[in-house]
Amino acid sequence: MATSVMSSGGITLLRNIARQLHSRLFAFDQPQHQLIHTSVTLDVNKNWDRKNKQVFPPQLPDEAQRPAEVHHCRRQIKYSKDKMWYLAKMIRGMTIDEAVAQLEFNDKKGAKIMKEVLLEAQEMAVKNHNVEYKSNLYVAESFSNKGKYLKRIRYHGRGMFGIMDKVHCHYFVKLVEGLPPKVEERTGFDQAKEYVEHLKSRTIIHSL
Repeated sequence: MATSVMSSGGITLLRNIARQLHSRLFAFDQPQHQLIHTSVTLDVNKNWDRKNKQVFPPQLPDEAQRPAEVHHCRRQIKYSKDKMWYLAKMIRGMTIDEAVAQLEFNDKKGAKIMKEVLLEAQEMAVKNHNVEYKSNLYVAESFSNKGKYLKRIRYHGRGMFGIMDKVHCHYFVKLVEGLPPKVEERTGFDQAKEYVEHLKSRTIIHSL
């Protein structure tokens, strides 16, 4: 009786070991992308650099010359996307020389990175997009996006810990040939007048 119990227990143990070995061996046959977990989509603005390869149809003789456009970016910057956004908003609509000058006298880490990206885009415009004067450019679009966020453990006293994020961001810029468009300056009185006109033009739904 004892021998039969021992034999059944041994068979059960061997089956469990074989099942674990089988699961571990076949785990390596799975595609690697299934074993990676990330909270960030990897295809965010993936076509930004491809816009430089866009080919336009030939222009008519009496048609105005199409301004050159340069798209450039830098990905996975070890910096916060919110801190980068303030700098990106500051240089939006400036000429390339004015934007570089503003970033030159800014002591933030993101300003140095953004200045490098702008100079790279300026060099691309001259070499690849037939821009005659490198100063004849302005920042048409400038924004930042969220990159990968890596979760790490921050150790505290008494055996406790917290979760911290190693943040990264992407920076995108678009340079256009020519002078920046003039921004219409509106005073507070103009905005209030427009708001009052909007209130007067309202109608009651389903009324006579």
